Amino acid sequence: MWRPNILKCVWSTLLLALACHQASGQRTPTISYITQEQIKDIGGTVEFDCSVQYAKEYNVLFLKTDSDPVFLSTGSTLVIKDSRFSLRYDPSSSTYKLQIKDIQETDAGTYTCQVVISVVHKVSADVKLSVRRPPVISDNSTQSIVASEGTEVQMECYASGYPTPTITWRRENNAILPTDSATYVGNILRIKSVKKEDRGTYYCVADNGVSKGDRRNINVEVEFAPVITVPRPRLGQALQYDMDLECHIEAYPPPAIVWTKDDIQLANNQHYSISHFATADEYTDSTLRVITIEKRQYGDYVCKATNRFGEAEARVNLFETIIPVCPPACGQAYYAGAEEVAATSFALVGILLAMLFTR
Repeated sequence: MWRPNILKCVWSTLLLALACHQASGQRTPTISYITQEQIKDIGGTVEFDCSVQYAKEYNVLFLKTDSDPVFLSTGSTLVIKDSRFSLRYDPSSSTYKLQIKDIQETDAGTYTCQVVISVVHKVSADVKLSVRRPPVISDNSTQSIVASEGTEVQMECYASGYPTPTITWRRENNAILPTDSATYVGNILRIKSVKKEDRGTYYCVADNGVSKGDRRNINVEVEFAPVITVPRPRLGQALQYDMDLECHIEAYPPPAIVWTKDDIQLANNQHYSISHFATADEYTDSTLRVITIEKRQYGDYVCKATNRFGEAEARVNLFETIIPVCPPACGQAYYAGAEEVAATSFALVGILLAMLFTR
């Protein structure tokens, strides 16, 4: 009674086993594991694991698949002739292990583990290698700017590196930026309406945590009309002594500077000596020395500065005094005779005594 059922059961089991065996022989190769994305430092070591299933009769390749694919290995044999690369195969887990030592910047990219099934049929898995690189500011970043006052200024700063660098802007001596802050983060720093106070050195700093970063100095020069300040608008000096009249000019480009009196331009001669001293591109100090003052030389003098953006002028009044002003009269020879010197000295003493007793 039981025999037919037993035979039937055995037969079914054999058929099922055969079917499973046939199915096993026809299974398509698969990649069951590939290493996750790797981020390494230059000079470090990385290892890529690729575990394959049902691929004993198939070729397994490692490639670097960037713009121009490079074959690295086939099966358990390394193809690339580079001592930094090595390949191991672990039969217990069917895992191919590709190792790269002394990583270089050019090693960054995508690595592909591939099982070749036929000419048109391949199974692939990718792993990306990123190499940390210190920031390098690009040549297409702004190097210097010359702009007219009131115009818009745009400074740009870009940097390569991995991870992507952060760009931070600063000013020399930690001065406040035109954005009303000490720092600004971003590739582009804009000044909508530049003022002469905005001129100076700006720092573009690129940082990504690798190395100490990179920095570029950007010089911003602002063109503006002259501005004149006079430290001493009224100056007194005695007859026959010298006196220096001064004006400070702020302008860019550097201006043409002249001194006039009674609408007549003065020049270097026995009566006047003019000198200009540039303390910076935008600053010039101008001095007019009135030599051995005569009566006709008292009055208003005009310091005038002109560039292509405008002009400015300021007045200095020179008036007569009895007592010589020192400097520049210190040690200066007196040109009158000895009798006049004595008379003047007695007169000065008398004036001083009179002032003392009238108090």
